[in-house]
Amino acid sequence: MSQTVVVLKDKKQQPVPSVWRNTISEIVEAFKGGDFALSRGINGVRPISKDDAAGIEENIQDYGAELVSLPEETWNTSVCQWYGQHWDVMVDLYTIDEGSCDLVLQLRVSEEAGGYIFEVHLVYVP
Repeated sequence: MSQTVVVLKDKKQQPVPSVWRNTISEIVEAFKGGDFALSRGINGVRPISKDDAAGIEENIQDYGAELVSLPEETWNTSVCQWYGQHWDVMVDLYTIDEGSCDLVLQLRVSEEAGGYIFEVHLVYVP
C-alpha cells in the first residue's frame, strides 16, 4: 500500500496528493474511451473546450500509442507545484506498448468551496 501524500502549498515540486489521484485517473479513463472533451462529466473537473479536446486527441494519435489506466507507479514520477493561486500538475502517462511513455497530462488544480477544481490543459510530449 502506498503512503498517503497530503496537499501542500509549497513552491517546491512535490508528489501528486493522494486525494487528487482518483479524479486524475478518471480523466485518463475518459481519454482512453475517446471522451477527450470530458463530456460525460467528472465531479470537480471542468469540461474541455472542443478545440482543446481536438488538440489532446491529435497529440495522442500523433504519438501513435494507446493509453492504459494509470498504474500505481505513475505516482512515483508525477508531480505538482503550488503557484500562489493553483497547483500545476504533470502526470506521466502509460501506453499498451511502452508502459511508461513520454506523454504527460498537464492540468491545473485550484481550491473552490472546500474542494478542488481540476482543469485539464493538455496531453503532450514535453
